[in-house]
Amino acid sequence: MKDELPLPLTAALFQVLVALSDGDKHGYAILKEVEEQSGGEVRLSTGTLYGIIKRLLTDGMIVEVRQRPPAEDDDSRRRYYRLTPWGRQVAAAEAERMEKAIAAARVKRLLKRPVTT
Repeated sequence: MKDELPLPLTAALFQVLVALSDGDKHGYAILKEVEEQSGGEVRLSTGTLYGIIKRLLTDGMIVEVRQRPPAEDDDSRRRYYRLTPWGRQVAAAEAERMEKAIAAARVKRLLKRPVTT
């Protein structure tokens, strides 16, 4: 395990980790999920996405998955990726860091407090 968390993460890198947090995905699925989960605020080009994937692979935050879906549901050119325990730890730490920042912004009245029921 790594000693120091590489925080803060860029928005794009964090969004890719979040996209992989619920299961294996291929590049195009990651690209679409990042756009969807960010409400269109983070749109990755394929070049940017594959640069991020290369970095995440090198840093041990994701791995390429060898097990593939059934042939009728797959395209042999696709590569699938999975979040590693280290990647999940980094993503969770970044989410907690952002949550604290949001809480501080609410205290300073930069953001409205969430509605409670």
